[in-house]
Amino acid sequence: MNSAAPSWFATCPKGVESLLAAELAALGAGSTRESVAGVSFSGAPVVAFRACLWSRLANRVLWPLATVDASDADSLYRALREMPWADWFAPGRSIAVDFSGTNRAIRNTQFGAQRVKDAIVDWFRAHGGVRPAVDRRAAEVRINLRLVRQRASVSLDLAGHSLHQRGYRRRTGAAPLKENLAAAILLRADWPGMAARGGALIDPMCGSGTLLIEGAMMAADIAPGLARGRFAFEHLSLCDAAQWQALLVDARGRAERGLAASLPEIRGYDSDAKVIHRAMENIERAGLKKVVRVSRKPLAELSRPTHRPIDTGLLVTNPPYGERMGEREQLHGLYRELGEKMSGEFPGWRAAVFTSDIELGRATGLRSHKRYALFNGAIASHLLLFDLRNNTLREPAPQPATDGDAAVGADEALSEGAAMFANRLRKNRRRLSSWLKKAGIECYRLYDADMPEYAVAVDIYADQAHVAEYRAPASVSADAAARRLQEVRAALPAALDIDERHIAWKVRSRQRGAQQYTRQDQRGETLVVREGAARLRVNLHDYLDTGLFLDHRPLRLRIAREARGADFLNLFAYTGSATVHAALGGARSTTSVDVSNTYTNWLADNLALNDLSQEAHRVVRADCLAWLQRARDSYDLVLLDPPSFSNSKSRQDDFDVQRDHPALVRAAMARLRPGGVLYFSNNRRGFRLDPQLAQEFHCQDISAQTIDRDFERNRKVHQCWCIRHAAPQAGEKAPEI
Repeated sequence: MNSAAPSWFATCPKGVESLLAAELAALGAGSTRESVAGVSFSGAPVVAFRACLWSRLANRVLWPLATVDASDADSLYRALREMPWADWFAPGRSIAVDFSGTNRAIRNTQFGAQRVKDAIVDWFRAHGGVRPAVDRRAAEVRINLRLVRQRASVSLDLAGHSLHQRGYRRRTGAAPLKENLAAAILLRADWPGMAARGGALIDPMCGSGTLLIEGAMMAADIAPGLARGRFAFEHLSLCDAAQWQALLVDARGRAERGLAASLPEIRGYDSDAKVIHRAMENIERAGLKKVVRVSRKPLAELSRPTHRPIDTGLLVTNPPYGERMGEREQLHGLYRELGEKMSGEFPGWRAAVFTSDIELGRATGLRSHKRYALFNGAIASHLLLFDLRNNTLREPAPQPATDGDAAVGADEALSEGAAMFANRLRKNRRRLSSWLKKAGIECYRLYDADMPEYAVAVDIYADQAHVAEYRAPASVSADAAARRLQEVRAALPAALDIDERHIAWKVRSRQRGAQQYTRQDQRGETLVVREGAARLRVNLHDYLDTGLFLDHRPLRLRIAREARGADFLNLFAYTGSATVHAALGGARSTTSVDVSNTYTNWLADNLALNDLSQEAHRVVRADCLAWLQRARDSYDLVLLDPPSFSNSKSRQDDFDVQRDHPALVRAAMARLRPGGVLYFSNNRRGFRLDPQLAQEFHCQDISAQTIDRDFERNRKVHQCWCIRHAAPQAGEKAPEI
């Protein structure tokens, strides 16, 4: 008998996964594991019930039942007809199906949901049960099916409808903040700890009051699911009614005691009387009329409450940022006014500002000590945390001129050169901002020796920065190079609004052989970043490179688009970012080969981070050329990205890409199936493809297509070819990016 605890899966907004994992662990969950927009966990059914009742962060809590064949609609139907549905819920229950994902055979989610419903209804008919009724709005049982490539994950939704719907909010303003995202903002700002220490909570632009209500529920120990109607799990066979009633009784008792206790000051303001009226309605429905007070007050009149001394507290707000009201250019003054109020009226407090526009956040004139990437629906956003103790208000910057060369008041404390460097960083960020936002890119090159005297590369990884100093030319003295690097160090924190502790520094020089793999530091700190659908682990401090080559982003995303149904081979796989993209893009299998134990372990970690099994995604530690000489399998899609030079201990001879690439390309092409594609890329400056290869294969230089906007200044950063066994037929073109 299998005694393992059942497994569950809780979904959440992107960026909230680590908070949710900690919350679930506090609720008794075991074996928590983060994935994109969700956390899997184990525990007895009561743990899942408790998560439905008490999670402030989850959208749904799912009970995974099976993963089945979904290569076409008939295969999906047959697989579902074989599942024992009466084991999970009784005949006669009303059902609804939530279906997500498509593939080549199932291109419409409504069609997919219909086939799922048919299979379940037909199963009950075949087994003599009462036919389940379909009720899309108020179903007793919700079946959740997620289709990825040729497989479908089948789950039961324990909540029934999204857990962010607490029941207190009927109407909202023009840009509603979901309740669980509001809770995440408050938890990141440590509001529970501040409330326990007697701090106050103030939202100067409170809208419908969501942040205030969520903050009050935390302070009063009110379960967010307490005001809901029935949960879907109450209609499932696993529900122990007595156990569930005990959880409810305990939650009600905690709420009564919390409301009877001395609670912190919680106040909200807004300049719109209609919005305040809606907030008051929401507060009353939440049963918090005696706890949360709101009133009409414009930001210009904001001040710290004076009716009783409040030495500390949290000022939290989700101000407009273009999506909700007004244009971006018109909002700089509002954010500046907010910064002035934060600095002048609330010294010693903490503040949290949630915005989708980081430049507006900087317009406050205050330096944030932490920044978190979150998503408000599909909008990539930032949570900026401010410590208002000794946080000097910078002089306001003039509005950006047409050439983007606006100065910043804080630069007055910098040398002329440092101020010039800071100004260039801001100019580059403005130039890239709309592209980054539209493309959803959080890791990119911001500066690449744009001004030769400041010879560094500055890369942004989410809310941290990586700075690589290029070796100064012989014409520059060591003293001058050191002085300019100090100017870069002085300018970066304010220019990027990043704490200096979150900036990694490297001296960039040519590395040979084992030097490529040796540690530069021993911190062991890693950061999980997103690129497309992939989550990837980077290390900004310990090695020469970070684990993610940013210039190859377009090629990785191209591979993700072309990998569906393909067998993919990644040679010189490094940390496997391209492998992860291929796997998430629908590759039938992947094989990744690299000689470094450090990188193959890192690659395996990246696969696990994206819930990709090594059964279908093989990792091989071997010298690539030696492995190719003995390999017999063939592949549809191959990535060949060798180093410029290597003298690894595993090779008798050194490797030089210019000298050795013809044999390497031929060996890789021997493993490529007819009609397949090999992408050959390298970073060797001045590299020339052997002309004989162009005689043997169809070789198309696609270097220009694989350079994104952040590398436009350095188009020689790499060269890339699309190589096929035969030239395309007349009129046929290679696929464009």
